[in-house]
Amino acid sequence: MDQRIPAVSMRNITKTFGPVVANNHCSLDIYRGEILALLGENGSGKTTLMNMLSGIYYPDEGQIFIDGKEVSINSPHDAYELGIGMVHQHFKLVDVLTATENIILGLKEKGRLDLKAASERIRKICDDYGFELNPDQKIYDMSVSQKQTVEIVKVLYRGANILILDEPTAVLTPQETDKLFTIIHNMKSDGKAIVIITHKLNEVKRVSDRVAVLRKGEYIGDALTKDISIQQMTDQMVGHKVSLNIERPDPVNPEQKIFIRNLSVTDKDGLKKLDDVSFYMNTGEILGVAGISGSGQKELLESIAGLQKVDSGSIEYKDDNGNMLELVGRDPLEIAKLGITLSFVPEDRLGMGLVGDMDITDNIMLRSFRNGRSFLTDRKTPKKLADKIVNELDVQTPSLQTEVRKLSGGNVQKVLVGREISSAPKVLLTAYAVRGLDINSSYQIYDLLNRQKKRGVAVLYVGEDLDVLLALCDKIMVLSGGRVSGIVDARKATKEEVGLLMTGDGKEKEKDEQ
Repeated sequence: MDQRIPAVSMRNITKTFGPVVANNHCSLDIYRGEILALLGENGSGKTTLMNMLSGIYYPDEGQIFIDGKEVSINSPHDAYELGIGMVHQHFKLVDVLTATENIILGLKEKGRLDLKAASERIRKICDDYGFELNPDQKIYDMSVSQKQTVEIVKVLYRGANILILDEPTAVLTPQETDKLFTIIHNMKSDGKAIVIITHKLNEVKRVSDRVAVLRKGEYIGDALTKDISIQQMTDQMVGHKVSLNIERPDPVNPEQKIFIRNLSVTDKDGLKKLDDVSFYMNTGEILGVAGISGSGQKELLESIAGLQKVDSGSIEYKDDNGNMLELVGRDPLEIAKLGITLSFVPEDRLGMGLVGDMDITDNIMLRSFRNGRSFLTDRKTPKKLADKIVNELDVQTPSLQTEVRKLSGGNVQKVLVGREISSAPKVLLTAYAVRGLDINSSYQIYDLLNRQKKRGVAVLYVGEDLDVLLALCDKIMVLSGGRVSGIVDARKATKEEVGLLMTGDGKEKEKDEQ
């Protein structure tokens, strides 16, 4: 039994949203000078529990103690007053302001606002912990890791000594992750209490001192990180033994299916998102796409799917008779009429993939309608398919009639991926197919992608986790600033090599390495 007084004690915390119990009598201790990894499957209640500590939600039941004293946290302001700061997965920054202006935004300082003094204080925080940040730089000029730095410095500037980081390495390269871990250890050495919510168990082993596990809204237990294996963490999160092997069958008779030549795309603001991109996709292979967020992944997939205007270049599809069909200039319906089945799992689930106010069955029907089947008469097939997706992918939903927007992000993801794969595609385009999914669900998706590969489907997999890209894919194409910086053999490449290509620091790999 730990004799130290915890920085935070949460006791019997319960939180419900209508009929959904997000946290059920959860108790958790967080200590100063310690890095705690909070683990659990998607929808297990991790972020909800931390949102109550950071003042975003208020518990229905239970008590919170800070340094042994009971407190009431009614707002993020209350949390800041108690020295608690949370850095969310999706940044809350104003693009047109500088780092300093974002950091002090909303603060009530005594006397006149002194930007110079604020910048000096920010520089001292950066020096103390090892951050690299220019206080005068505008947010729109920053990389993802720089924006994350602003968010962390923002909570430190406000006096946080209890920090919660939600999926902090989700969009970082291996090199940026190493830098962040050094900073986290520096904060720990300074006596700060740090909680990391993450799905990357290799990183948990590297950076944390202790792990705590939630399952289906309940606290399962904790252990010192050195005393628990990745397999044991996974089994506790899921509640049964899970195989952690990603299958990678060898491609059988791969044939070139999609040819992208000299593709260039400009967004609505006139920014070049793709610059002279060339590569091809083979049947029966998974081609991974790696790159820092915003390197052109979204525009690439949308161009192939007919959703993005192309400036120049060609996208050709080789049909079953060997004819080459140009896709540029055709909309998604025209592409489908050519007999080309493109299944596209987009980055923006509810914006482009599913209709939030419709239930699961109706969202499955959207795919049938798109394929020219009767939207009014055939309700049986979508219902049967919805039932199959819910069962096979373990979608947590009260019923098939539940509106999709009421499901957790991970469950929305499963419905979308299941629906797209069910259409028996010839080409499957996936953008962040496992983003936000727990480990068990992620492995179910990897299995589904491999089944498509065995069927001879050409699969494009845009992913964030380099360990997964290297284990799942046959080849990895790296995008850096809208250009192809390399295409490598995933069976031979290293994580560091791919990471350097992502930042444009690696030696450019021959495009013909395919």
